[in-house]
Amino acid sequence: MPQNRPSVLVFDVNETLSDLSPLRHRFEEIGASPDLLPLWFAGILRDGFALTAAGGPADFGTLAGDSLRWLLTGNLGATTTEEAVRRVVEGFAELEVHIDVVEGVRALRSAGYRLVTMTNGSAALSEKLLTRAGIRDCFEALLDVTGPSRWKPDRRAYHYAVERCGVRPDQAMLVAVHPWDIDGARRAGLSGAWLRRGVPATAYPRALNGPTLAAEDLMELARLIG
Repeated sequence: MPQNRPSVLVFDVNETLSDLSPLRHRFEEIGASPDLLPLWFAGILRDGFALTAAGGPADFGTLAGDSLRWLLTGNLGATTTEEAVRRVVEGFAELEVHIDVVEGVRALRSAGYRLVTMTNGSAALSEKLLTRAGIRDCFEALLDVTGPSRWKPDRRAYHYAVERCGVRPDQAMLVAVHPWDIDGARRAGLSGAWLRRGVPATAYPRALNGPTLAAEDLMELARLIG
């Protein structure tokens, strides 16, 4: 538990709240290996980070299509590739939350925390995801990086989120599964809760700023800080 209890919890969305595993079935449907999923997602993040570092705009949907198109080049015909890219990318709009999310979010909200999301993806997709899960009303704002025009882990993305909430960085905690996101939040002055989701604590990269606290999932996080 942080020394100063945060008043705002800022949630990452992709993989933290949403379960990407159903996208593996979409890879199978287009005749590609489902094992391409993590490589594809990593490619989206890589290019988004690179564009942010270079000072350029980065749109998640565009990068998702480009990254997948690159992976499928030479494996499918041009027309088939475009159909396949559309089929897989559209899957983001139909994802569900992880099994612990609904109960964990409600427990944290009941404990008095203000909840917002901040994603490198789309706030519109966050809206669909949380509405389907029945917990949209637990979040006071759904934010994305179109506001600051900078992807996380750029500190301006985190500062944009806390400024929208009217709090200081040290009054907010990022909740995320990605160590790079935790590191970025810590450098921006927020505390950070790392959700391990089956990853051993020893796997956290030593080169990055460590989390303020770590939990297996949102239910454990609610018990730790609720």
